[in-house]
Amino acid sequence: MKSMNRTAPLAVAACLLAASLTSAIAGSGAYTVTDLGTLGGGVSGAFGINASGQVVGYAETADSVNHAFLYSGGTMTDLGTLGGSNSTGNGINASGQVVGGAHTTDNATLQPFLYSGGTMTALGSLGGSYDLAFDINTSGQVVGYGHFTENGDSHAFLYSGGTMTDLGTLGGASSGAYGINTSGQVVGNTDIAVGESQAFLYSGGTMTPLGTFGGSNSNGLDINTSGQVVGYAETADLASHAFLYSGGTMTDLGTLGGLNSYANGINDLGQVVGEAAITNEAGTHAFLYSGATMTDLNSLINPSLGWELLTASGINDAGQIVGTGVVDGQTHAFLLTAVPEPSTGLIALGLVSTLIMRRRKNR
Repeated sequence: MKSMNRTAPLAVAACLLAASLTSAIAGSGAYTVTDLGTLGGGVSGAFGINASGQVVGYAETADSVNHAFLYSGGTMTDLGTLGGSNSTGNGINASGQVVGGAHTTDNATLQPFLYSGGTMTALGSLGGSYDLAFDINTSGQVVGYGHFTENGDSHAFLYSGGTMTDLGTLGGASSGAYGINTSGQVVGNTDIAVGESQAFLYSGGTMTPLGTFGGSNSNGLDINTSGQVVGYAETADLASHAFLYSGGTMTDLGTLGGLNSYANGINDLGQVVGEAAITNEAGTHAFLYSGATMTDLNSLINPSLGWELLTASGINDAGQIVGTGVVDGQTHAFLLTAVPEPSTGLIALGLVSTLIMRRRKNR
């Protein structure tokens, strides 16, 4: 007579229980959502995040003006202005230095700033009255664009060692720089001819166009340590699609069912975030592109939280994502943090062991 395997039913039960637990955790969302709040007003938006999880952007004050903020350790700090009404924070490096743009006392002049050690300092201009900084690397090099007094055209700049260098264009009137990596490689957009502009990679003193998807325009918005570039490029049917440029090849990242998409940030793991039109073209949703798949970030959070994530602006190597969404009818900056995945094997093994021990004790 064959002996009965008394542990088999227990193992099956344990595995089922582990699967149920995993399903419950997944149902609660792959990411937690932190509402970064405001500075007393109703609106905020996040644009950059560093490896430590510090976030920068803008937030409305009680006086209904927008100020640059630094969110760190659960607290949103008002970075002030350069004497005027408004400012915005666009980029942050590993040391917590912040760059952006701020009004001066006349409120007619916007200058790029560096916020470091509790002080906001103007970086100067290329001669005009409207200049912005967008990114800063670990060496303190800053990129952005500045206007010229005489004609209003803007040029990309690289600020390094106290000097602002005009990066020029590729034949057209204007250019702008939006991202810089640890090696000092810069990405942005440059006019090539009237009605035609392209994303560029500036490296070793040379500006190189990156192309399009058959249309006339493209724009580079971020670059990682490996030199991978993200942004958006026009297609032959005049839609804009998010792209990943790597190893000399521009890859179309697709959309979330609508016509357009835009890639705003990339980390050193090659994960990309941005925004894309959804199927019915009713606005955009924030996306994460990872493993050759574009995923609507709204599908990865608990829907009971009431958030609609509209755009994702930055992602760090820990996978934390920042951007802007709507909650309770207000537009707020958000921070997404991945929920640790449970070890289903260990859970099941632990349950099996526990159940077997109890069975033995009851014999």
